[in-house]
Amino acid sequence: MPICPACEIKLESWGSVSSHMIQQASRSDPGHVMWLNRNLSLREMPQEELAKRLETFFSGELRSWIISRFIEKFYGDKPHPFMIAMQNPIREVLLGYVLEHQHFLVNWVRVLSKIVYETDQVDVIRFELENITTEFVGTESSPSHYELLLRMGESMGMKREEILSTPPLKGTVEAINTWRKLSQRNWVEVMAAMHSLELVADKNLRRYGAKIHYFNEKILDSNDFPEAVKNFLMEGYEADQYHAEEALDLVERYAVDQERVKVTVLKSFDTFSKYLLSRLERALLLSGVIA
Repeated sequence: MPICPACEIKLESWGSVSSHMIQQASRSDPGHVMWLNRNLSLREMPQEELAKRLETFFSGELRSWIISRFIEKFYGDKPHPFMIAMQNPIREVLLGYVLEHQHFLVNWVRVLSKIVYETDQVDVIRFELENITTEFVGTESSPSHYELLLRMGESMGMKREEILSTPPLKGTVEAINTWRKLSQRNWVEVMAAMHSLELVADKNLRRYGAKIHYFNEKILDSNDFPEAVKNFLMEGYEADQYHAEEALDLVERYAVDQERVKVTVLKSFDTFSKYLLSRLERALLLSGVIA
C-alpha cells in the first residue's frame, strides 16, 4: 500500500501520496521538503509527475531495490566522502573510524538482540546470534570484529584505555539514537534497516554498478599499513558480503509490508551517511584541522 516516505501515513494511491507531499512541501514542512530534495528532485513537480516518480522510485523486488538504493547513496557517481577517504586512508581517518565505530558496534548488537527477542522465526534467531558472535563476542580462534577494531586503533598508536574512554561525537550519538528508535518497529523492518548497512563492505557491489569499493584493496597487500589494520579490513571484506546477502534473503522472505520496509531502510541509510561523516569529523579533530 502506498505510504508517504516522510511522515509514513498510508494512502490509497501514489497520486494521493503525491498530493499530500505537495501540500506539505507548500507549507515548507522540513521533513517532506528534505525527502523530496534528497531522493527525487530539487525542483517542484506537478502532481501527476510526482506520483509517477514516487511509484517508480518504490517499485521493484525488495532485495535488489535495497542494493540499488545503497549503491546510489554511497557508491554512485558521487561516492560518500568517507569512502573516498578510505581509498588512501591516513592515520587520523583510521583512528576516526576506530573511535566512532566502537560505539556503533555496541549499539549494533543491542539492536540485533531486539530482533532476537521479537521474532518467532528460528532461522532469524540463529542468524542474528551468529552475527552477534562474529561482530562482538568472537571465538577462541576468531577474534570479534569489535576486538579487531580495537587492535587497529592500538596499531595506530592509541592505547586501548584511551580508545574505550573516548565518548562518541554528537553525530554518532544522534545516529545511535535514531537506530534505537527504529528498533521499536517490526523486527523485519529493523533487520532490513541494520543489515542493509553491511552492504558497505560487500565486494560484489561493483557487479551492480558501484564505482569504488569500501577501501582500496591494495591496502591488504601494502607494507604501509600495520597488520592489525589489514586484519580488520579483511574481516569485513570477507564476512559482510555473506551477512548482508543472507539477511536480505531473510527480510524478503518475511516482509509483509514492503513499502514500509523500504521507507525504514531509507531512514537508516540517511542515518548511516551522517554517522560516516562523524568518522571524518573525528579525523579532522585529530588532525587539528578543526577544534
